Amino acid sequence: MSPLEQIHKGASRAWDYLTEGWHHLRERANQALTQFTPATQGGQLETMEDQVMENASRWGLLAAEIKEDDKAVTVRLEAPGMEAGDFDIEVMNNALVIRGEKRVEREQSDGRYYVMERAYGRFERVLPLPAEVTESGSQAKYRRGVLWISLPKTRQIKHRVEVKSG
Repeated sequence: MSPLEQIHKGASRAWDYLTEGWHHLRERANQALTQFTPATQGGQLETMEDQVMENASRWGLLAAEIKEDDKAVTVRLEAPGMEAGDFDIEVMNNALVIRGEKRVEREQSDGRYYVMERAYGRFERVLPLPAEVTESGSQAKYRRGVLWISLPKTRQIKHRVEVKSG
């Protein structure tokens, strides 16, 4: 095999790996990619917070884990930079709906941003649940950037049906 053919084969293999990795990343992150909608002021950008909101990313990743055991469905959602009161959580049509608003924190008033990758504003993330859950006994906690939600499963009553002869 000539050196040119070896280079071509190596480049082709590298392209295949890159394409496979991109598809894998897109599949895994597709659900976590969440749109953020900044609060609109409808006028001039007066404050530093307004300017940050205007230039911030409109998309962010809110990665989740959903775990089911015999008693409950547990959801963990990474949502850094928020407070416990920033979330609104409800179960609708066998899906967990998490709404919230991530606000800009004003740390300093001088300087200029060069990279704006963080998303700010209102968001909604819908997670399909693997089992029916009940409101009674549901809990939610927010700690160190992770929202933890425990949803007790609906008890399914089992009963036997007697088969009679004749």
